[in-house]
Amino acid sequence: MEKFFDNEEFVNNNYSGQKVSHTEFDRCTFRACDFSVADLSDCDFINCRFENCNFATAKLAGTGLKDVHFSGCKLVGLDFESCSNFLFSVNIENCQLDYASFYGKKLKKTAFMNCSLKEVDFSSTDLSGASFDKSDLTLAIFVQCNLENTDF
Repeated sequence: MEKFFDNEEFVNNNYSGQKVSHTEFDRCTFRACDFSVADLSDCDFINCRFENCNFATAKLAGTGLKDVHFSGCKLVGLDFESCSNFLFSVNIENCQLDYASFYGKKLKKTAFMNCSLKEVDFSSTDLSGASFDKSDLTLAIFVQCNLENTDF
């Protein structure tokens, strides 16, 4: 990694359309930041929290999301399948994830609370023990998934 941030808070930062790749963020909080169309390739977010951020169509190739919490964020059209599988762990509440893809991800015990998940592709994912409490799953795709103990 070229840059490293530890236990920092970022508020109202605009990264829209920018390349922020090869950066590690550990225990950071992001509030009302705009990551739309940003290139976050090969970044690592570890124990981070995103509140009211916009990630619409951001690039996540090789991005590490390790114990990351999204609250009130716009995650429309994100390709989570291109994220690193190593320690991939997210919890998502009050977010809009329409048209996103989690193809092939391990999402055991992942919480999707009060989210819009319209036309999200969950094909080939392990959703065992996941929760979709009060979420809109209109036209979401669940092909070849492990849905054991999943709470819809």
